[in-house]
Amino acid sequence: MNLLLWGTEINEDLFPVLEQIKAIGFTGVEVPIFDVDPAHWKSWRTKLDELGLDRIAVTICGPDFNQISPDPAMRATTLERNKRAIDCAVVLGADLLTGPYHSALSHFTGKPATQEEWNWAVENLRELADYAQEKGIVLGLEYLNRFESYLVSCADELFQLVEDINHPHCKIMFDTFHANIEEKSLGDAIKKLSKHLVHVQVSENDRSTVGKGNVNWTDVFTALEEIKYDAYLSVEAFSSKLAVANIWRKMFDNEETLMKESLEFIRAMSFKP
Repeated sequence: MNLLLWGTEINEDLFPVLEQIKAIGFTGVEVPIFDVDPAHWKSWRTKLDELGLDRIAVTICGPDFNQISPDPAMRATTLERNKRAIDCAVVLGADLLTGPYHSALSHFTGKPATQEEWNWAVENLRELADYAQEKGIVLGLEYLNRFESYLVSCADELFQLVEDINHPHCKIMFDTFHANIEEKSLGDAIKKLSKHLVHVQVSENDRSTVGKGNVNWTDVFTALEEIKYDAYLSVEAFSSKLAVANIWRKMFDNEETLMKESLEFIRAMSFKP
């Protein structure tokens, strides 16, 4: 279960939520790393261990941190910031750092990505992957839809980026929300990415309860079974608590109901690897 359902304040006030997530039947959580001070995550490690919850770290870069900026100082600062996110993932006890940190979220130039921007991404992410390997972390890069990112916004583009980076600790995660906007076929996209796929977020087209929208879940689960996917499926749902998601109307009754109904749906659709 992704904790962004409760907003961006990722602190110990969410510990009762972790207990609820465990009680409902989830076996792990996605923890957003916005605070890149490793000390912040020590108590989280203790709590997650106490509950027996697995954890996956996820981070993003806003306009102040952009690995494809024309400013070399910003590229260097962003690389160091993302290394600190890896340090936090280590303290948290995660072995994956996922997200669209290949570039700045919702920052655009008004043009397609240039070859120079692409080269900067490859260079910086390869160095980040070297650091991740030293720390025992795998990077899981995510593509976003065209309204949130321009470096990579579909499976073909992200696959090529990871191929160009060519590092054993730089892999791919897949989010059905973005794919539902950008792909002709969710199943074909999953199969395209299977060589590098290490994590999947199941997210409805309106970011609410999984299974109650128009995502072609049969296509998704059939493809996952075909590629023998055996890693985590994570529910990513948002509400008005996450302003950047631009959700201004009530999409579900409450978080507990959303979690229960989403988990029930996934279990009903699930395959045996």
